[in-house]
Amino acid sequence: MVWDANVAAYAQNYANERRGDCNLVHSSGGPYGENLAKGSGDFTGTAAVNSWVGEKASYDHNSNTCAQGAVCGHYTQVVWRNSVKLGCARVQCTNNGWWFVICSYSPRGNYVGQSPY
Repeated sequence: MVWDANVAAYAQNYANERRGDCNLVHSSGGPYGENLAKGSGDFTGTAAVNSWVGEKASYDHNSNTCAQGAVCGHYTQVVWRNSVKLGCARVQCTNNGWWFVICSYSPRGNYVGQSPY
């Protein structure tokens, strides 16, 4: 996995669009996989990534499934073996002072029926 300036620019542009409302709405029709998070206080990019990786506890690699009622898609995108480029951005939202974090992944992952690794 390597940092990519083009992927990061995409993430920054989308983060800027969300600055006014801080809504966790995925970009529409974008070329990359993405994870979104928001938080108050001193919510950092590290905190966002840790929350996504924390989903690992609900993921069963042997069956390639997530525990019932749990979310695992952020985790599987973080570790998707074919995603080799990364770009992230963080902005402070103007409506509530929270932080919006996006990480974009190229190529995208999370294909139904495929194992992330």
